[in-house]
Parts: sequence; structure tokens; C-alpha cells
Amino acid sequence: MLDLTQLRSFIAVEQMGSFTLAAERLGLGQSTVSQHVQRLEAALGRRLLERDTHKAVLTADGEALLGHARQMLALEGQVRSLFAQTSLRGRLRLGVSEDFVTSQLPAVLEDFVRSHPSVDLELTVALSGELYVMQDRGEIDLVLAKRRLGDARGRLVYREPLVWFARDPARALSTSPLPLIAFPPPSVTRAIALEALGRQGVAWRIVCTCGSLSGLTAAARAGMGVLVQPRSMAPSGLKEISPGRLPTLEDVEFVLVPRKGADQALVSALSEDILGKVRSLRSSA
Repeated sequence: MLDLTQLRSFIAVEQMGSFTLAAERLGLGQSTVSQHVQRLEAALGRRLLERDTHKAVLTADGEALLGHARQMLALEGQVRSLFAQTSLRGRLRLGVSEDFVTSQLPAVLEDFVRSHPSVDLELTVALSGELYVMQDRGEIDLVLAKRRLGDARGRLVYREPLVWFARDPARALSTSPLPLIAFPPPSVTRAIALEALGRQGVAWRIVCTCGSLSGLTAAARAGMGVLVQPRSMAPSGLKEISPGRLPTLEDVEFVLVPRKGADQALVSALSEDILGKVRSLRSSA
């Protein structure tokens, strides 16, 4: 019988890509997490992770184990929920801004679903402005999205600088009018970028509009123009344009906004999971 504690440490290392970050997430010592993985490897007689000074990655045997490990922990969560007096139940509709989905969110959702198997979680991914409109219509219970400085809505998760990116900054800056790659309205980053360019009198034109970050990133990697993104979410293959070459952009804030009338127990449980996870990742970055 495999040890569930060891499997939990194994999954945490896979999610975080680091024994140190996995230990912080689990509230354990790094040596303890390392021992859990070593004992799991010994029990199976296979090497599950390749380790170096920068990152821990799954071996082929680790990949084969991962899905089964998740199923075992999910089953444990279901059993605990079945016999718990205070287990959460119901439906929670979560809306997340497009540019946040590929960063910290997957691990948070996996932990929440495993811990609360009786909660039906529905995920909507869209632009921040669209999510707020949907929430106003009663279609979303909790929004994780961007707000502009001075906007009082929601509970602050963290503040982030916006920066300009391009595949070849020198080439992009030599083109007039400045070629922009942007989300369609209503987009917080688009509005901030256009206002900053307008204040400085910089001529611009939109060369690519797409509601998907993957589409915008592909256009930027193809050298079509410049893209605005939070610094910590810098897409690979792009370079940050040096300060002073283009107008300085104001920061944005990522916030959690609950809907009035939503199930407060469900909203609170997921909000605390997101806050704890994101702040832990940022403090260790």
C-alpha cells in the first residue's frame, strides 16, 4: 500500500518544480519532503524525479505514477468529506482573468477540488472587464481578475507592474506608428497602454487583437509588435523593453471579488486557498 503522505509530497514537488517550494506549500521541512519522495521511490523501485540545482522534473516513471497518485488522493478527500461533519457542498462559479490562468491557478484548483470533492466548481476564463459584467448579471460567484489603481472593488491579492514586451525591441521601436498587440475592449491592460501612449503623444496602431493570451503571445513571438503584460507573467521568447523607451505604465492589482448573495462558506474557502498559494509563491520568487 502506497503512503498517501509520500504521494502528497511527490505531487507537490511536481506542481512546484522544487523541493523547497513544495516544502513551503506543505508546511514541512525540505529534508522531510525529500525523504518522502526517496521512500516512495524505494517502495516502487523506480526513480520518479530528476533533480538538479534549479528544478525537479518527472522521469518517465514519475509521469506514469502522477495520474494514479492524484486519483488516490482524490479518493482520500472523498472519503474524508463523506464522514466530515462540516464538509462543504454546493456549486461555486469562479471567473479568472485570461492572463492569470497559466500561472499559479492550476495548483490552487487541484488542491481545492481534492479538499472539497462535494463542491461543483465551474470555471470561466475571460477578460477582467467581461468577468465583472458577468458577475453583475449574477453569472459568477467569485472573480479573480485585475483592477486599476484607485478601484476599491475586491480583496487585494497582490500588485504588479505592467511592462512592454517585444521579440525584437529595437525593431519594434523603429516602426511608426508603434505596432500594438492587445486584448479587445474591455481590457485593463489595453486601456492603460493606450492612455499612456496618448499622454506622451506616441502614435500607435493595433496590429493584432485577440481574446486569448496564447494568440497574443504567438503574434508577439512572430515579431508583429509590442505586448503589455504583468512583469511576472512575461511570455517566453519575448524581451522586456528598457524603461524610458516607451511611456511608463501604471501598476495593476489582482483582486478577489465575491458576488453578493453567493455562498459565503464556499467563496471564503476558495479565496483563502488562492490567497495563501499566490502569496507563498510570490514571497519565495
